[in-house]
Amino acid sequence: MTARLDHLTVVAPSLEVGSAYVEAALGVALGAGRAHPGMATHNLLLALGTDVYLEVIAPDPKAAPIDRPRWFGLDAIRPGSKARLGAWVASTDDIVNASVPALGDVETMRREAHTWQLTVKADGSLPLDGAAPLLIQRASSGHPAAALPRNGLQLRRLRIRHPAPDEVIALLAWIGLSPQPAVTVTRADTCSLVAEIQTPSGLRELGEG
Repeated sequence: MTARLDHLTVVAPSLEVGSAYVEAALGVALGAGRAHPGMATHNLLLALGTDVYLEVIAPDPKAAPIDRPRWFGLDAIRPGSKARLGAWVASTDDIVNASVPALGDVETMRREAHTWQLTVKADGSLPLDGAAPLLIQRASSGHPAAALPRNGLQLRRLRIRHPAPDEVIALLAWIGLSPQPAVTVTRADTCSLVAEIQTPSGLRELGEG
């Protein structure tokens, strides 16, 4: 059983707020995204190398109502809130055995002709407040980052701070997280994520908006 950091997720009250934050932090504009009708959300994407990407995700005001909480804790975000790096996703080759109760249930997601499996908590909240990843297992071998425009960005490290770092570290060991890209976990009073990203203008950080 192995897992690898797949993508980072900036949560925002709108795509406009989220994309403005990312462009100010990294100096690169986001590209096209897609809608998720089953979750009433939409996103914009940005490559962070050939096999890692960044997404900005927000509630989709044009989506039809759904009878479940949105993923990535988006129902808790209020208009006027700042964008922030709130979550991350790890890809696995054995999602059924890798998943534990703290990560949520394994669900099959669909968008147009694409299907994938993802761990989602029933209340839409983030596992361990965002310190633990959502798990994804794709139906195809191709990675979305490979189809995104090259932009000179490269994820160097994801720093996780959490009140119970040993719990986070144990969970990452259980899923068999690869050491690359680097993910570090340290103790703090509250949970936060900071990504170190190499850009054409030097090393930049993405975290709280």
